[in-house]
Amino acid sequence: MSAEVAAVFWAVVGARFLLPLLIFRYPLPAIIGCLVLDGVDQTIFQSFGYDPPGYQGYDKAMDVYYLALAYLATMRNWASMPAFRTARFLYFYRLVGVVAFELSQWRPLLLIFPNTFEYFFIAYEGIRSRWDPAKLRMGFWLATAAFIWIVIKLPQEYWIHIAKLDFTETVANVPWFGPAVIAGVLVLLAVFWYVVRPRLRPADWHWRLTADPVPEPIDTAEERDAWRALHNRVWSLVTVEKIFLVGLISVVFGQVLPDLRTTGSQLFLAIAVLVVINTAFSLWAARRQHGVQSAAAAFLVRLAFNIGLVLVAGLLLREGDIDLVDTAFFILLLSLITSLHDRYRPIYEVRRAEPEPARTTAPNPTA
Repeated sequence: MSAEVAAVFWAVVGARFLLPLLIFRYPLPAIIGCLVLDGVDQTIFQSFGYDPPGYQGYDKAMDVYYLALAYLATMRNWASMPAFRTARFLYFYRLVGVVAFELSQWRPLLLIFPNTFEYFFIAYEGIRSRWDPAKLRMGFWLATAAFIWIVIKLPQEYWIHIAKLDFTETVANVPWFGPAVIAGVLVLLAVFWYVVRPRLRPADWHWRLTADPVPEPIDTAEERDAWRALHNRVWSLVTVEKIFLVGLISVVFGQVLPDLRTTGSQLFLAIAVLVVINTAFSLWAARRQHGVQSAAAAFLVRLAFNIGLVLVAGLLLREGDIDLVDTAFFILLLSLITSLHDRYRPIYEVRRAEPEPARTTAPNPTA
């Protein structure tokens, strides 16, 4: 790999790691940006004459990473509890499917466990940009998820993972395919403009592309610390969720890293132990009101703590038993996800405890 190709490769990989961080503040634009980058990164690599080995595994790992941040963003931003519960199921369902695929390489698993969460997130944020999603009932969100699952994702997953077809190659090889796609898009736009748009109820507000403010009762570090000190426990379902979230993502990345010297089960167990220790540390800090307001500062504190754990482990193990590069990667990943989970889970819990808002008579944004 030449220096130029290496620079492009690491720039794209770096963008795939950093761009999802914008989802917390700009949910809709950022996740669309992640979706576009996911679709063009291989084309960028190939345009420079480089076809990354094991691209399929790398792509799935990056997908579950940025969708994990999108899931954490739902804890911070989403006011609709039915939508949140639907999204949580969709994300973990896909995550389990990706792990099963990476361990077995049986491609139909990607069809059985489609990536419905991503488009569901986009649908929610698209609605929130003009309407109050908290007024919509569970039936609407289930219908939205079912439509995305059956009409959009199943054909897409079959096209990509079962038929193994590439869009650009199909356009080049099948003369009628490109015009047919354009015609189909124009028909959908016409249906929306002339059939759906006139039936939409009046918007609740002007365009909102930034995230809504955090609820006032939980918008400071002191309030989050007080809430966590009162309600959180080390051994809880919240800790179990963090273990599976970080552990399964780590297993997916473990299949991509070429020099990792551990099995998936060993990696998951090690991550589980670290998550429990991190939870205990976070709860200790909350009870002593040591929380920090900045998300970046909270991540750096968590990272420093985990680096200390690794150094202690290095002293207890024989020299050379720890791979520094792989360990550093997993420590960064674990520190980021656990610090964000600890920060935003209380916001979701406070919203869940609030009385449900008055509902509209219509079960969806249409009149």
